[in-house]
Amino acid sequence: MIFGYAADGAKLRQLPAGFDPAEAIWIDLYRPMPEQVNLVRQLGVDVPTLADMEEIEISNRLYREDGADYLTVVLPGLSETRNPISGPICFVLMPNRLVTVRHHAPRPFETYPTRADKVGPGCSDPKRLFLSLVEEIVGRLADLLEGAGRSLDEISTRVFHAGDNDQDLSEALRAVSRESDLISKVRLSLLTLERAISYFGQSLGEGAGDALRPVVKGLMRDLQALEVHGDFLTNRIAMTSDLTLGLISVAQNTTVKIVSVVAVIFLPPTVIASAYGMNFANMPELSWQFGYPMALALMVASAVGTFLFFKWKRWL
Repeated sequence: MIFGYAADGAKLRQLPAGFDPAEAIWIDLYRPMPEQVNLVRQLGVDVPTLADMEEIEISNRLYREDGADYLTVVLPGLSETRNPISGPICFVLMPNRLVTVRHHAPRPFETYPTRADKVGPGCSDPKRLFLSLVEEIVGRLADLLEGAGRSLDEISTRVFHAGDNDQDLSEALRAVSRESDLISKVRLSLLTLERAISYFGQSLGEGAGDALRPVVKGLMRDLQALEVHGDFLTNRIAMTSDLTLGLISVAQNTTVKIVSVVAVIFLPPTVIASAYGMNFANMPELSWQFGYPMALALMVASAVGTFLFFKWKRWL
């Protein structure tokens, strides 16, 4: 799919299907077809493939070619089947337009076009458009971290009130794992965004670039603050996981303790029953009228005595 947007004062106006790419200040390629890629290549853009964007080498993610800057970052979003994933997105920053290439759907790409006049330095030129879109992305990442923090608060409350309920503790551990996965995706996005914004700031020239440097510095401070927040949430994840695993271990130990005590309580009666089940020839109790009641009484007394001893020792 291909989406085109033109500057309309301080806002963005989405161009109709079949638009002329030369009229767009922002061209958004989402899972593009070959004919759409060829259409954009006619503007002088070497559209990278998904394999190209997934390269982890810094030289393949941040570079300049034919007067255009190629900045690739990793952002969380939804796959074509609406499953949460984290994937690369390439920003191609040209002198007269911005081209984005993506194969998944981060939320900011849906919300930004209607809020272009309310975010960042505006959308009057490609550089301002790029910074405004990044600011929208940073805001989304901040929301994800805040949501993860609230979820961890709820999980901690559930863990503290779960008691020895193994099912509740297991569900809490799965919830912690989901939040840990989300936070790791956000932290990776923050890292790649910081590198991209740093590269963009270094490429700003004199004159018009002076007005954008405070915006770049502000974004860098926001990214660094979110990284600190992400580190804090990662520590909370570790603490909550340790607490949940500890409570699960305590619950399992309690169960094992009960089973062990029951086994020990029934051990003396088992010894008595085994002794009288050996069927030796000289066992006077076998011919005694009260031998069977006596054996039963010994087994009950040994079990009760063992139980009372455990209670006295406060092992129960």
